[in-house]
Amino acid sequence: MNKLYPSTDEAVFDVSDGAVIMFGGFAEVGIPRAIIEALARKGVRDITTIANECGVGFRQGTSLALLVERGQVRRMVASYPVAASGQTVSPFERLYREGKIELELVPQGTLAERIRCAGAGIPAFYTPTGVGTIVGEGKEVREFDGRTCLLERALRADFAFLRAHKGDTLGNLVYRRSGRNFNPIMAMAARVTIAEVEEIVPAGELDPEAVVTPGIFVHRLVQVGVGRA
Repeated sequence: MNKLYPSTDEAVFDVSDGAVIMFGGFAEVGIPRAIIEALARKGVRDITTIANECGVGFRQGTSLALLVERGQVRRMVASYPVAASGQTVSPFERLYREGKIELELVPQGTLAERIRCAGAGIPAFYTPTGVGTIVGEGKEVREFDGRTCLLERALRADFAFLRAHKGDTLGNLVYRRSGRNFNPIMAMAARVTIAEVEEIVPAGELDPEAVVTPGIFVHRLVQVGVGRA
């Protein structure tokens, strides 16, 4: 089955208002920018984003900041909501302070594990991270071997947007260096996974030992320009 789509706009044809979407990437690496731009053009609104960051620390009009600036995001689930010290206040920070966007703050390791558990079919897990902080407010608490832990639920999404270095027409993906980050676990935790890929080859040409995300988890592919992935 050939999963290649002619364009990013066609690949996001069924993303609708209110969708829950995971976005791969860490810092500026592995971010599906071309798909994000297609989503911005489509104009869907009230989306919930699940990502490592909120589009902060980047140029305005890029990354998730593009969707935030256009008022398309209603809620964000992320680990890094604010820019580094000394940087300009991001669109997200401004809208959050104005009460126009919601935030669920999740420690980075907990975020990764919540996503991984969704892909593995595990509904929830206990972790000591966040005990006694705002992160733990309202959550179930249990003690294990004398250590207090919070119950964290798995995170699933309607869509996952990824970026990979190379893929084949069956959807098998290979990442380049740190581009691997959140992308592989997000591919397993969404109903529909869409990947933008720098190079696409015929099925059978990828070294099976190099494949990180098997094609069974990828539903749509689109080829994009070369860049850091």
